[in-house]
Amino acid sequence: MKIRQALISLSNKNGALDFAAGLVAHGVKLLSTGGTARMLSDAGLPVTEVGDYTGSPEMLDGRVKTLHPKVHGGILARRDLAEHMNTLQEHAIPTIDLVCVNLYPFRETVAKPGVTLSEAIENIDIGGPAMVRSAAKNYSGVAVVTDPQDYPALLAELAANDGALSLQTCFALAKKAFVYTARYDAAIANWLTSLDSADRPQTFPDQLQLAFDRVETLRYGENPHQQAAFYRDPMPLPGAIANYRQLQGKELSYNNIADADAAWECVKAFDAPACVIIKHANPCGVAVDGTLVAAYEKAFQTDSTSAFGGIIAFNGTVDVDVVTAMNARKHFVEVLLAPAFSDAAREMLASKQNLRVLELPLARIHHTFEMKRVGGGMLVQTPDPFNVQTDDLRVVSKLAPTDAQIGDLLFAYRVAKFVKSNAIVFCGHGMTLGVGAGQMSRVDSARIAASKAKSAGLDLTGSCVASDAFFPFRDGLDVLAAAGAKAVIQPGGSLRDEEVIAAADEHGLTMVFTGVRHFRH
Repeated sequence: MKIRQALISLSNKNGALDFAAGLVAHGVKLLSTGGTARMLSDAGLPVTEVGDYTGSPEMLDGRVKTLHPKVHGGILARRDLAEHMNTLQEHAIPTIDLVCVNLYPFRETVAKPGVTLSEAIENIDIGGPAMVRSAAKNYSGVAVVTDPQDYPALLAELAANDGALSLQTCFALAKKAFVYTARYDAAIANWLTSLDSADRPQTFPDQLQLAFDRVETLRYGENPHQQAAFYRDPMPLPGAIANYRQLQGKELSYNNIADADAAWECVKAFDAPACVIIKHANPCGVAVDGTLVAAYEKAFQTDSTSAFGGIIAFNGTVDVDVVTAMNARKHFVEVLLAPAFSDAAREMLASKQNLRVLELPLARIHHTFEMKRVGGGMLVQTPDPFNVQTDDLRVVSKLAPTDAQIGDLLFAYRVAKFVKSNAIVFCGHGMTLGVGAGQMSRVDSARIAASKAKSAGLDLTGSCVASDAFFPFRDGLDVLAAAGAKAVIQPGGSLRDEEVIAAADEHGLTMVFTGVRHFRH
């Protein structure tokens, strides 16, 4: 399809001058609007302002400028229908063969603190989406360009094909354009329906529109008989697992990505050098220390059996010492994550061809919503960013914790936040000692955590324990005390809190409440 006339109307003008100059070099006539027309003219490019082209000036503060038959007729006329082409000729309407448009910055506007409804409304584009949709609908005769990243490839194709674009290219551009306008309208709908009757923002919109881009189709899902794909947020937040850069290894599986996300979210909770080992979405070893290699050695001790075939995440640069420690233990790992890897470490890891090595930025930023699909609907909640601090603790037992115990209690509670409920986590000296996860009763989780520690040969005498939710009965405390624990952290809030506190005092335990529960399903 030969490109003879193009209409350019842009909010984001990045790369526009080079693209427009490239079109002119292929003999393309330029139409444009407002600021875009001025920019092209100031650069010395021949351009006709749309108001001059249609004979109708922009009006209503720019709300009406391209909504005209001479614009939309030139875009929408089917080139393969004689009736359409005769109508254009009758009304002296030339065809518009390329439409390059991006829209008013609505998302950027509503992201500003204190934005008003009137400001948001004025940044809802009308003419732009109309032109984009018109051109996309008529892709067999019109190329629609909405993404500046496409400019170089399109100019290259024009140069290779004597100023023409293929139908395949135009169809691909049309699909991209419909996604672009759909997401633009979705952003408007989400923001407007998040306002209450007094135009005040509320947490959840009345109607929630979602958009994700497919990154890849996976070999299979959780099980081989299930199909799966990985979709990424169009604008993933820094530090999210979707920002990974795979340095080596086999392609990631559904379970790899899910477990890697769990490991990465957990390791980001710690400021000191930390190592997290995940198996089936649960931490089986977590530790902090002065160095990453020391943290790894401690995390591995927690449950070396479960660590086999697990996912490991570090919150600092992985160096030769870390890789050497892993090799010494002959530790088979599915995925290794870190914000950076030294060149020497990468050379050592290269011999493990199947090991998936992921590098991604370490940023503690949370998405607005967490979502879980259920039959016929979606559960949506705000994230759980709470990281317990010393000031959050309320001592409820007769014994107060020592400074060392406070450190381990805070560590244990941060780990428990990432363990499937019901969660019980024994810790000591900056490392997990035993983890009980996903049981129907809390006392069973306590027994399992103690048993895990015993199997690993770890001494629970004097240990600290975290529970992700309150103890409904004293039996859980009895198990912890019998195992050797001396300090417990939990949210509190049970009808039997007094009974549980009395049990702690009876066993000589110190107990602190946080007031914040961390269920994880």
